[in-house]
Amino acid sequence: MKLFRPVLPNEIQITGSKSESNRLLILQKLFGNIEIKNISNSQDTKLLQKALNSDEKIIDIHHAGTAMRFLTSFFAVQEGAEKILTGSERMKQRPIKPLVKALRELGADIEYLENEGFPPLKIKGKKLEKNFVEIPADISSQFITSLILVGGKLENGLTINLLGEITSKPYIEMTLKLLSEISGKSITLKDKTIQIPNIKTQKTVFTVESDWSSASYFYSFSALDRQKITLKNFNKNSLQGDSRITEIYSQFFGIDTIFNENQQEITLIPKKNFSLPQSIQLNMNGCPDIAQTVCVTAAALKIPFEIGGLATLKIKETDRLYALQNELKKIGCETEITDSSIKSVLYTKPEKNISIASYGDHRMAMAFAPYSLIQEIEIQNPEVVEKSFPDFWEFIK
Repeated sequence: MKLFRPVLPNEIQITGSKSESNRLLILQKLFGNIEIKNISNSQDTKLLQKALNSDEKIIDIHHAGTAMRFLTSFFAVQEGAEKILTGSERMKQRPIKPLVKALRELGADIEYLENEGFPPLKIKGKKLEKNFVEIPADISSQFITSLILVGGKLENGLTINLLGEITSKPYIEMTLKLLSEISGKSITLKDKTIQIPNIKTQKTVFTVESDWSSASYFYSFSALDRQKITLKNFNKNSLQGDSRITEIYSQFFGIDTIFNENQQEITLIPKKNFSLPQSIQLNMNGCPDIAQTVCVTAAALKIPFEIGGLATLKIKETDRLYALQNELKKIGCETEITDSSIKSVLYTKPEKNISIASYGDHRMAMAFAPYSLIQEIEIQNPEVVEKSFPDFWEFIK
């Protein structure tokens, strides 16, 4: 797909948050009594819905990493059920050992069918009676969330002790807030320990907030084109860690966020006479999914940047740090990467004919789309956006 200076509508309705939707779907299936409105229309959410409603023994979740992690715990507590949980070739390369180890310590019956520590998994559901487990917190917050989601279903509840530095902490807190709301009990993270009682639920209706990760791409468009854009169904007090995009784009790119609480919408307004910063230094441990967007915006404006806290990007749909380094070079930004950071080192002339590889990664395709305001680009395999934001190209006229 070729793009050059797309014109965006002034008002945009983004689908419900994939992160919130997927957590609520698991809780709905475990506890009942939950009605979900404005659910995400992402491919990941549809795959999870299909898996939860399937009677088949083999469950193929393709590229959906969230579904793989959440379903591992979900099927482990389904007494008498036997499932084989598999996915794409990339999914079979994404580690799941810390979660499986924790579940086995609780008594779960899970077997690796191919390579130790990786999907596919054979899971025999059973009653888990143990109520204490420890798990590394520095690999993926989804492992911890997966345990939290089933913890309240266990007869004796569950205490989770987190080891090491906590990555993507806002995603853990989102899960705890949702669990607190459906249970009517305050369930929090305290001193790296989470105590979840056995819970019962009352009828609860959730309206899923729109997705802040998806909103980030329009912040980038606004920053590069100095355009006013209104986005629907966003809250000032969001559960989503990626809402940090508001402060990042205000500080470094001069885009203010105006909240209209009555209409549940936000308006992105470029600051007048804003001077670009000399450099950008950020730790994005709590919001790594918007790092690609920030890097592309900074590179397009030729602002030197150094972003850390990105260790989880190496185990996503692709190795996002490696992919970013390759594709940023095409738009004239040479970088250095480590296992957890990326730093610009030199700005050069962009390639004449830029073709951005998406690496099967929805966020690579969407993060680079705003660069089309600077120069014509081609996005390879644009259909990858279906994973999280199927309507994205509809807004990019």
